[in-house]
Amino acid sequence: MKCLITGGSSGIGKDMAKTLSLLGNEVILVSKDENKLISACEEIKNSHYYVCDLSYDVEVNKLCEYLLKEKPDIVINDAGFGAFGDYSEVSLEREMEMVKVNVISLHKITKTCLKYMEGNKNAHILNVASIAGLLPGGPLLGTYYATKSYVCSYSFALYEELRRRGVDKHISVLCPGPVNTNFNKVANVKFNIKSLEAPEVAKYAIDKMFKNKLLIIPGATVRMGVFLSRFLPLKALLKITYNIQDKKR
Repeated sequence: MKCLITGGSSGIGKDMAKTLSLLGNEVILVSKDENKLISACEEIKNSHYYVCDLSYDVEVNKLCEYLLKEKPDIVINDAGFGAFGDYSEVSLEREMEMVKVNVISLHKITKTCLKYMEGNKNAHILNVASIAGLLPGGPLLGTYYATKSYVCSYSFALYEELRRRGVDKHISVLCPGPVNTNFNKVANVKFNIKSLEAPEVAKYAIDKMFKNKLLIIPGATVRMGVFLSRFLPLKALLKITYNIQDKKR
């Protein structure tokens, strides 16, 4: 099968590409950093790359045209980033760039894939969100939490619409907790709890994706935390979340 992965030059995306390649699939890595893409392709068998900056509409539109031409069976929307700080500390420009990468590009790519995947029993779309997307708000990472909430909500809705139509397109959403990747450096945060390693998260995600699992949450501790959060009053949960985030400074 042919697989396309945004954010495929590093982190979870790169490790998912490795996992898919070892299973005998062709992988296409997408990122804005060509040097990293070249390096990644040297490590991963049966791989090639496509350079695209997902913060630019023109480039995303070209990528969508490429998708319609190549018609990959599996598309993983892994690209995304966060920015830590009080609302007054993070620039509006940075927040809008985040919305473009985390939300608008993912939406366009997903919608494009749905056009050609009809009738393909091997078709899978895996949208990478975060446990942030399952919580009501994330003070000090507000925009990031909001973008991941969008990813979850949009993907869940598509799943049910496709299920009712009996269409062979499988939608999954990956919601990891802390993972040891370059995300932490970009977001300028430091986690105070043990992070999972990207390779184990990648293998877990791919396995659950092929089993058509809708919501994929790696790590028993993270799954328990998400479950327990449902029973807390909203204002109390916001206070707890703020304190957790504040310790990342």
